[in-house]
Amino acid sequence: MKLYLQDPIKKYFSMEQPYFNQIMALKGECFRHREGRIIQRIRLGHSNYFIKQYRGIGWKEIFKNLFQLRLPVLGASNEWYAIKKLQSIGIPTVNIIAFGECGYNPATLTSFILMEELAPTISLETLCKNWAKSPPPFLFKQALIKRVAEITKQLHENGVNHRDLYICHFLFDASQQHLHTPPLYLIDLHRAQVRQHTPLRWIIKDLASLYFSSKEIGLTQRDLYRFIQTYSGVPIRNAIHLKKSFWDKVKKRGEKLYANHA
Repeated sequence: MKLYLQDPIKKYFSMEQPYFNQIMALKGECFRHREGRIIQRIRLGHSNYFIKQYRGIGWKEIFKNLFQLRLPVLGASNEWYAIKKLQSIGIPTVNIIAFGECGYNPATLTSFILMEELAPTISLETLCKNWAKSPPPFLFKQALIKRVAEITKQLHENGVNHRDLYICHFLFDASQQHLHTPPLYLIDLHRAQVRQHTPLRWIIKDLASLYFSSKEIGLTQRDLYRFIQTYSGVPIRNAIHLKKSFWDKVKKRGEKLYANHA
């Protein structure tokens, strides 16, 4: 068994029973329940937390993922390591309060990860949903695009790909109004992959997911160029000229995602 538990949180649990069992039994407001995974918001003391509890996805789900050439997520350890990686490279994300894992059989592995709620925050999907009809201040939009590009670049340069890099997984800190460096957190890392180097196909997938999820928020061609320039780290003409094939693949995959979603 693996168990990590910050000392301040221990006061909410009995010492007469295993901490692991008590945390796995926690109940709260359910946000998602699928594939052996439950996401809930709970309250301990005066603070809110999010907990993801895994109770095994079964061999059927494991083989289905493998046959589809997808790496199955067996438990909370994937998110634990991904969050630790982001923290080590300076990308703002959630704070882990507790983590536990029990078992050896991958089909029945039981685990949890308990995280502080990031509040007050708003997802970029919600923040930007009316931009097409009511554009934000130019400098704010420019700074936000730049910050998303910086975080994405930092991810990929450090061997991390998110696998679900949609704008809904960027949270804007509404309590801090920094115009030049908007405070953003990257969340929902349960499918993230961490390696020495990020494979090109996963870089393209992440970027295509961003492109797809921002299709309806009114971004202009210049906005897209700003993202490319920041992500590439070179003047836009050089970025487009030297990697035209790469960005064409990103756009093509993003358009395909959008067409399938419509």
